[in-house]
Amino acid sequence: MAQALVETVDSKMPATLDAAALTVMAARGQITGAKVDGPRAFDNAINPDAARKKGIVSPDADILLVPNLEAGNILAKQLIYFADATAAGLVLGARVPIVLTSRADSLTARIASAALAKLLMAPDPLKGLPAS
Repeated sequence: MAQALVETVDSKMPATLDAAALTVMAARGQITGAKVDGPRAFDNAINPDAARKKGIVSPDADILLVPNLEAGNILAKQLIYFADATAAGLVLGARVPIVLTSRADSLTARIASAALAKLLMAPDPLKGLPAS
């Protein structure tokens, strides 16, 4: 799910424009291997009841795309410290994935980051993964 503050496209909110563009690109086949939907606010991306209350018919998110590094850091730290999550940190878009971990990350998070980077470098990274 492409994250934004709201679920509607607003020209004054660049994150909503980016999310909508990614959704259209996926619908055109320019992004493959995933279902892309957005913009979506956090509550209705992860909570089916919140989505239903807002009339959103879409699957729950397995991956949240955020508009920038700061938003991603805030989201990850909240999940780690408030929900006891383990997060893998990667920067995509370069020739190879860049592992991005915090000095405060656990060993498990560091290993998860390295494993995800290795998986993404495989010839067919989605091969053998369960379909969602």
